[in-house]
Amino acid sequence: PQPFALLMQCSTPEPQEHLDNVLMCDPLETVREKCEQTEHCVHTRERLEACETRVGSRSETTEDCTEELFDFLHARDHCVSADHQLKFFIKRVEKLVFLFIK
Repeated sequence: PQPFALLMQCSTPEPQEHLDNVLMCDPLETVREKCEQTEHCVHTRERLEACETRVGSRSETTEDCTEELFDFLHARDHCVSADHQLKFFIKRVEKLVFLFIK
């Protein structure tokens, strides 16, 4: 099997690596970026940014934005876990690793 057939298309303008004229991107980062554009993730990111603005504008506060951060990360990771393209990629990589260690 051709390992380069497994590469996902980069969503960022700059590839992380360039190998034999093939752009290599971290598929997890690619899917995360896509998921961050979903309505639910956009909403939770807006709540996080509003919290950061509110906390940053105060000189004395015990408030932090941990809950909002966790809500955003949970929403994004839930979307990532449901991504079939990433699941397919992982299965193909597992097969390649098995073939190479044989």
